[in-house]
Amino acid sequence: MGRNLQTSRQLRPIDLARRHGMSTQAVRNYEEAGILPAADRTPHGYRAYTPLHARALGAFLALAPGHGHRTASSIMRAVNQGAVDEAFRLIDESHAHLLDDRRTLQAVESALRDLTPPTASASDAAVDSAVGAAVSGPGGTFIGPLAGALGIRPATLRAWERAGLVRPRRDPSTGYRVYDEADVRDARLAHQLRRGGYLLEQIAPLIVQVRAAGGLEPLEAALCDWHGRLSARGRAMLTGAAELEAYLRERG
Repeated sequence: MGRNLQTSRQLRPIDLARRHGMSTQAVRNYEEAGILPAADRTPHGYRAYTPLHARALGAFLALAPGHGHRTASSIMRAVNQGAVDEAFRLIDESHAHLLDDRRTLQAVESALRDLTPPTASASDAAVDSAVGAAVSGPGGTFIGPLAGALGIRPATLRAWERAGLVRPRRDPSTGYRVYDEADVRDARLAHQLRRGGYLLEQIAPLIVQVRAAGGLEPLEAALCDWHGRLSARGRAMLTGAAELEAYLRERG
């Protein structure tokens, strides 16, 4: 089957390279990596590519944005080795990862809704006031006052630190933990989410997102960007699927 297709119109490495704006060495590297099927050689030893190779290269480049370079490479190698079921398994696995990412995003948004209800209760207001008083000093607060303001034990804050939810610095003279405003924000966020029934391993990714965004308010823009990236990835997977199907049809 491969030989019949390989004997159709010959293409040079530069013909494939120019079509996609890459170097001829990149084309050769893709062949050596198994991403393209092996090319026949001319009597002078030059590689003789065909429209089948051009289709394979297009499929790989379409798969990469949605599945990533490594998975796209594995998919193409499986197809070229005749292990189509393995290629489909890799695609299914990649879609499952995308679904997991969507669920994580939904959990983050749900957690933020629980954190910032439309109207604050009297108990929440009291906690806010107590926490504000605990960190009124310019140098931050120690573990005891913060734990007392939140109504939890110092051991709980230490457990949250081990889980990466808070990252207090140490006072150089005493070795005591010192919580600055960002630490208190993270502790309050963890406290409210724990009250909402979230597990520490569910809270940790949200805390990371809050830190990366620089606070709760900028996180809204980060979440919109996250939505956009997931949507772009999903659409890229559709494009990759269409190109791969065309390549499979051409292979016969």
